Amino acid sequence: MNSPAQDVADMLIAAGDSSGIGDTGAMVLGTDLFLFREPSKPDNTVTIFDTPGFPPWLGLAGETGYEYPSIQIRVRNRSYLTGWALIEEIKNSLHGRHGETWNGTLYTSIICSSGPALLDWDDNGNCRLILNINLQRRR
Repeated sequence: MNSPAQDVADMLIAAGDSSGIGDTGAMVLGTDLFLFREPSKPDNTVTIFDTPGFPPWLGLAGETGYEYPSIQIRVRNRSYLTGWALIEEIKNSLHGRHGETWNGTLYTSIICSSGPALLDWDDNGNCRLILNINLQRRR
């Protein structure tokens, strides 16, 4: 299975085509959307990190099924209000999704567990806002 961050990036890229997420509509991986590590530039970015989730399901006979990973989405922006609006759009795009298959993995539940919230201000005066998402998925 893919990293959950990769699959969620694909969801956001697809959602941007129709919902206007991002500065110019669809986000572009490596331009304004990043995985696993926040770059120093550009100022306005969305970065998705894999974070610890819950243990995978283990049945009585040792069979496995569902996984319960989590991710953190970080929006960095020169403007607090613009960053806040973007992270709200991302939350609204993801929260409550269910029954979708991405890259061969079935996502049965996507839930915003906390946020949006201000994380901090970087050395260049950009705000960094975070959103935490819990996922339930299986092959």
